[in-house]
Amino acid sequence: MINSNRTVLITGASKGIGKAIAVKLARDGFNIVVHYLQDITGAQATLADIRSAGGHGRLLSFDVSLREETAAVLTQDIDTHGAYYGVICNAGITRDGAFPALSGDDWDSVLSTNLDSFYNVIHPCIMPMIGLRSGGRIITLSSVSGLTGNRGQVNYSAAKAGIIGATKALATELAKRKITVNCIAPGLIETGMIAMEPAALEQAMAMIPMKRTGTPEEVAGLASYLMSDIAGYLTRQVISLNGGML
Repeated sequence: MINSNRTVLITGASKGIGKAIAVKLARDGFNIVVHYLQDITGAQATLADIRSAGGHGRLLSFDVSLREETAAVLTQDIDTHGAYYGVICNAGITRDGAFPALSGDDWDSVLSTNLDSFYNVIHPCIMPMIGLRSGGRIITLSSVSGLTGNRGQVNYSAAKAGIIGATKALATELAKRKITVNCIAPGLIETGMIAMEPAALEQAMAMIPMKRTGTPEEVAGLASYLMSDIAGYLTRQVISLNGGML
């Protein structure tokens, strides 16, 4: 457990990819801050799995789309427990639909949760992380939608493309501090967020050379590498995990 003095915040860790990353990093020896918004049952299950894996963690609840609330909760947690070594921005939502049918709320809610959260979550954590003087790791989650643009996901594609630009820019600012900033862009991953119509799923599968969806654990394996010491020279990268989709 060589990482036991290092803490990693993972947003949206009550289920799916976030949960898989939390459990994997706990096995790697990191202390885990399990963020959730409403699914306290899921968050508690994640924490139980972390402890079953021999790890340590705690729960933290806030709405990543609300700047003042997020800053207040994170600042208090950092003041109490110390700075985070790593931050993983995973929390996100979808509000799919053809662009002419998208409401203003469909646009605003996806952009504020998926893109504004980059600033809302990372900004309060940066100066304490720099103050540790021991480097650090930031991982963002984009999507194949942010790389190619998906039909019916103009809002989601815009947010996820923005994440890529923000990640690359922040990486250049923090590189001299030995804080790496990288982005994982998953394709079709077997989580609750890919509840698709059969015809749409069939069309998507036809674009994947491996002819299968990915698993949250496969995303977690990549996050584990990016969080590790051996990944210290890898920064400003967008890594696609999509079965050869692009």
